[in-house]
Order: sequence, then C-alpha cells, then structure tokens
Amino acid sequence: MPLFEEIDSQASPLGEISLRKRKMPVFGDRDIYEVKLGEEFLMSSMFVEAEEALSTLGLAAVKGCDLKVVVGGLGLGYTAVAALKDERIKELLVVDALDTVIGWHQDELVPLGKILNADSRNRYVHGSFFDLAVEPKSGFDPAVLAEPSVRAEPIDAILLDIDHSPTEYLNEANASFYTSDNLSLMAEQLKPGGVFAMWSQNLPDADFEALLLTVFSEVNSHVVSFYNPFQTVEATNSVYVCIKSV
Repeated sequence: MPLFEEIDSQASPLGEISLRKRKMPVFGDRDIYEVKLGEEFLMSSMFVEAEEALSTLGLAAVKGCDLKVVVGGLGLGYTAVAALKDERIKELLVVDALDTVIGWHQDELVPLGKILNADSRNRYVHGSFFDLAVEPKSGFDPAVLAEPSVRAEPIDAILLDIDHSPTEYLNEANASFYTSDNLSLMAEQLKPGGVFAMWSQNLPDADFEALLLTVFSEVNSHVVSFYNPFQTVEATNSVYVCIKSV
C-alpha cells in the first residue's frame, strides 16, 4: 500500500490545486487527505476539530427550526457534514469559488463527498463567497440569481471558513470583506437574531472583535483546542460567533 498518492491536480484561478492522500504512522491506518494550492498547504484532514466546531458552536446560537444555512468554503467537507448533523437544518448552501473542489466531492474523491451527496438538504454553490455576501438582494442562492425579480429568503446562519484569519488571506482580494460596510451588507442577508460564525487559525483578535461589534449586537469568541502529536502540545484555533440584533 503506497504511503503517498496524488489523486488529482488541476489549474485554478488561484493557481495549481492538488488533492493528495497519505499515510502517517502517528495516525495509524487513517488516511490523511490534504489540498495544496501551489506550494501552500490549503487544508488537511489531520486536524478537523475546529472546522467541526465552527458548525456546532455557530448553530448552537441559532434559535428556531427549518433553518437555512450557508457554509462559506467547502474544503474537505468537515464543516458542512457537521452542520447537517443538526436536524433543524432544512437547506444547506455550500459555497466555494473553486469548481475543482466541488467536483472532488461530487465525484466522491474525498471521503465526505458521499455523505454530502446523499443528503438532499445539501446544495453546492460555485461562486465567490465574498462577492455573494455583499449582494443582499440576490444572496447566495443560484435559483434566485437566475431570477432577478425574486429576492433571496433570509438566512438563519452563515458559517465562514476560507481565509486563515481576519488578517491573513487566502487571496489578498478578500481583505476588503473585513470592513464594517461589507460585513453589514452580509448581515442584511441574515434574519433578525441570525448568526454569523467564522473560523480563524489564530487566537481571538480584539481588534476584529471590536469591528464585529460595529455590525452585530453580540460577539462571542471561542478557543478550540486539539492535540498536535507532531509537537506533543495542545494546539488552538478560534471561532467567532456573532448574533444579529432582533
């Protein structure tokens, strides 16, 4: 059995993107899936606790049922699959700018693709989250985008995991999203009391929390810890959970 396999590699608007699978002794027989964008590691299935916590913490703050939820950034599918464990979800829109990544899930080249494809509540949306976020009239739903006379239904929760942090971007063009004006445009798509939650690889940033409070009535930052066997230490990420005023 090979210890390393490149499953696919394709050109993308951001550069060459590749999907790989490897065995690592520290994880036993578990397959580790990873995605590289050029020479940069974009995502990995080694540590997924924080991606899952983005859904569990974000949705825990949402009230009601028959929820419409948007996930920004498909990745390897962990945030989306964790969200679908919430039985209150009626519709999940998973937005990704890279059709290659969506294709890996549709073709079930990654393990969680089968789960997402089998759940009728899930829909993939090929598009830029950051562009769709600041268009409150059309929003994230392709059905609405195809019919300009229809206004998008308000959303119960938006769960974002694309950039490394509020100040470290996958693409420098994303920086303009992290402003009061553009966060406010995104918040227009949320129902009163709706939730915006966001993952970061860093500990909570006080300046970003202050920025979020210019848009949302409540901001709670959560530190998510997980064991890193390579460094034999507890590593940390964070999840911001923001609530729109009622």
